[in-house]
Amino acid sequence: MRTIHADKITEVVADLCMNANYHLGDDIYQALQDFRAKEESPVAIELLEQCIKNAQIAHEDEVPICQDTGFAVFFVEMGDQVTIDGNLTEAISKGVAKGYTDGYLRKSIVEDPLRRKNTGDNTPPIIWTDMIPGDGFKITIAPKGGGSENMSEVKMLKPSDGEEGVKDFVVDRIKRSGANPCPPVIVGVGIGGTYDKCAWLSKKALLREIGSKHPDPYYAAMEDELLERINKLGIGPQGLGGRTTALAVFIEAHPCHIASLPAAVNVQCHAARHKSVEL
Repeated sequence: MRTIHADKITEVVADLCMNANYHLGDDIYQALQDFRAKEESPVAIELLEQCIKNAQIAHEDEVPICQDTGFAVFFVEMGDQVTIDGNLTEAISKGVAKGYTDGYLRKSIVEDPLRRKNTGDNTPPIIWTDMIPGDGFKITIAPKGGGSENMSEVKMLKPSDGEEGVKDFVVDRIKRSGANPCPPVIVGVGIGGTYDKCAWLSKKALLREIGSKHPDPYYAAMEDELLERINKLGIGPQGLGGRTTALAVFIEAHPCHIASLPAAVNVQCHAARHKSVEL
């Protein structure tokens, strides 16, 4: 067995909160440049250039890429040969409070959805934990802004709707979203499982690196088709037209009940912030 001290987790989480909000991933930065080179609309080209410049400034000056520094969402992979000296949830929460305070990041969380008093330190976080074999421990933060999250949706399709029903739902969701999620977006799609599992899959899909291919050729081809269909909608950067509405579509699938076909879309703006650390 391997022991990880809670104080170490708190320290790492605080750094992750700041780094994720300051430094756009290399894959996203490169995707913005690649789509800029292919774009035909002068307005879209200008907007993509502004996205690139904004990411550069944020990286160099270590300031937030976006003023909405998001709900602190964590994906933890914890080996079954690992023990935590302390409370994992408490350690992560303390790290969020420290990172969002020390990093001068906007605090966006209210303590009750209807009695909307701000918690003041961006806690509590959302934490998803997967138990894995071995003594590994990996923690990933994915700060999620409200504008893109509000454009997400779960739909309980009928099994007879099949592949075409799922694809039409995804494209329609992005069409209805328009400029609201600050495109160009990254589209996470969950298929299968249950109502809640499907939503989780769509969010986890957003952690994939742009340019990666789904290991199943069937879903890889679906991702390519959906990206092409979405970019033909003409929404474009910030909803002002062009061929660059989405930078990528990522699908995650899971077995489901014979009577069900859950599908979920989780939309992420171009500031697709996520960072990981292995302890």
